[in-house]
Amino acid sequence: RMKIAASLDGKTALMNGKSQWITGEAARTDGHAWRARSCAVLTGIGTVLEDNPRLDVRLVDTPRQPHLVVVDSRLETPPDANLFITGRALYIYAAIPDDARKKMLEARGATVIYLPGPTGKVDLAAMLRDLAQRDVNELHVEAGHKLNGSFLREGLVDELLLYTAPKLMGIGQGMATFGPLESLQDAVNLRFLSADKVGDDLRVLA
Repeated sequence: RMKIAASLDGKTALMNGKSQWITGEAARTDGHAWRARSCAVLTGIGTVLEDNPRLDVRLVDTPRQPHLVVVDSRLETPPDANLFITGRALYIYAAIPDDARKKMLEARGATVIYLPGPTGKVDLAAMLRDLAQRDVNELHVEAGHKLNGSFLREGLVDELLLYTAPKLMGIGQGMATFGPLESLQDAVNLRFLSADKVGDDLRVLA
């Protein structure tokens, strides 16, 4: 499941990267409920370096924190990042071996897995298969437009959880970067499952 918070014109951040907060408190709380029900939350190294997020469940009660997964091809995750939380498994998937950084991150409690793809980045399909072997059967993706685009381009997304705010942001970062497409027939076609008002925002599940 890929979760995205965006403006009505489909922007997830300004050009300078600022994105807090596009949606309101009710939508953010609802998003934490979806985090809480998942086995693991996944993000990319770009989000880690730009936002230094915790990506834990804070706004709703939960008996446990979901595991965390980071797609980090070159093992750039800082060992002092906020991601390291006691009692929560942290899986870092990389493509380019770096034994020194691997040892440093594993000393902080992470599990580093090398799964290189043909393009020199993490093989996302192989990563999902590996996570399934680790009993992750519901994965909640909160990533940037580049990683979102890679997941969508490879057909790896089952559900899209979209929070749309009633605001226009103009020029900014989009939901997912892929294409350009040559034909409308090549678009990623979705089927709406639900559309509900959450606070001032709209939650669409497709």
